[in-house]
Amino acid sequence: MQHVVIVGGGLGGLAAALRLRAAGVAVTLCEKNNALGGKMAQVVHNGFRFDTGPSLFTMPWVVEELLASVGRELANELTIKPVDPTCRYQWPDGTRLDAWSDLPKLLSEIERLEPSDVAGFLGFMAFSAQIYQAAAEPFLLEPFKGLRTMLQPRLLRDVWKIAPLKTVDQAVRQYFKHPYLRQLFNRYATYNGSSPYRSPATFCIIPYVEIAQGGWYIDGGMYQLAATLGRIAGEIGVDIQLNSTVTEVLLTGKTATGVRLADGRTINADYVIVNADALYALDQLIPTTKAPNHELACSGFVLMLGVNRDYAQLQHHNIFFSGDYAAEFRAIFAHGVPAVDPTIYIAATCRANPEHAPAGMMNLFVLVNAPVTGRVNWQREAAAYRDLVVRRLEQHGLVGLNEAIISETMLTPADLASMTNARRGSLYGPASHGLQAAFLRPANQPAGFDNVALVGGATHPGGGIPLVLLSGKAGARWAMQRLGLAEKPKHGTIF
Repeated sequence: MQHVVIVGGGLGGLAAALRLRAAGVAVTLCEKNNALGGKMAQVVHNGFRFDTGPSLFTMPWVVEELLASVGRELANELTIKPVDPTCRYQWPDGTRLDAWSDLPKLLSEIERLEPSDVAGFLGFMAFSAQIYQAAAEPFLLEPFKGLRTMLQPRLLRDVWKIAPLKTVDQAVRQYFKHPYLRQLFNRYATYNGSSPYRSPATFCIIPYVEIAQGGWYIDGGMYQLAATLGRIAGEIGVDIQLNSTVTEVLLTGKTATGVRLADGRTINADYVIVNADALYALDQLIPTTKAPNHELACSGFVLMLGVNRDYAQLQHHNIFFSGDYAAEFRAIFAHGVPAVDPTIYIAATCRANPEHAPAGMMNLFVLVNAPVTGRVNWQREAAAYRDLVVRRLEQHGLVGLNEAIISETMLTPADLASMTNARRGSLYGPASHGLQAAFLRPANQPAGFDNVALVGGATHPGGGIPLVLLSGKAGARWAMQRLGLAEKPKHGTIF
């Protein structure tokens, strides 16, 4: 039986493992931690439960198709439910907007801020839909082959539709007048850790996906997705080895022959899929390769707060915007320092799962975009920045927050770098800045190698649950082609 070794048990590695095992391949998955999931993890502390990775579930059809490939049905494995409103947005002057999934209610919210922006929103959605239709199938849903992907006839024909010559901010300004609505729709560039003032308008595809296809939550917590994929992998015969750190991909010339582990063991393989951070993999795991030296996406500053009261103004997802969005991104990317007036995200999963916090209390996962490591001594500065973030939330209406905290865990960019092997703590690998940003991510197959693939959020097609799962699909497809296996027919339709 042909054998594939997968390095890393994040969502990309799990997706590849499931597809390959269903095709009859022997699969060994080596995970350095004591649990699967990678960046999708969970923390339980003093009776409070937190998801530490993705907090919103979009494009559920990607998971549905993955599960169908192993003969399972989404409805039998996970309970997903829409989050409504998808997010509550709040500004320093007290203005509030709820992003309802119900279109008339959402349009009413927009009209309340700026009546003329209702037409602008509809125009923006048509513009974003055009990008989705032009880019989704030839780019997002296919393995990245470097220049060959860029030269696909369909992409060349439709390049004007994906608006690569303007930035996200320029596109947003074209459709919206109200500064708060511009800030809201600029915010989607941060879904891949980038600045809306430097990312191509192609990334306006993100709000289209969330608004048109919906935002969802997985009952029990987002980590249930990783746990479920890991359980199914074990049930169908994937050899899952936890606490098994891979230190090197073994090569004979440009052909991978297996992997070496930190304990000295070696595992032979006909194909190796690496689900570690792509930049780390190219620099540290695969001999003779070197990661590109592109500008990095931002990192994050995280507080997991258990509070002894209920803040009624908080929904499941919440954004508290800064007063100067452009200054915030200049601080992070141009100066490499945390913003003094940051935009703050809070996920309170207790709104959907009350058991995630003791009765009458809340679990607040607080995330602030932060620069990658380099200019800030986080060991020295973390406590002061924590106090700044808490004070900002109190100013936004969470009165008495500091005194209400009875459980607290903090993660800095330096912590994230250590925990995930992400270069300088970047959560998404290369930043999506510039005309060719989407095409400059590490390819799914390193140049010159015919039996090594990279999957995960730092490679093609990008970060976020559906894209990482699609990267795992790409890695499995490369392996099947190399091993002479036919990919199973697709289940259902994509659109």
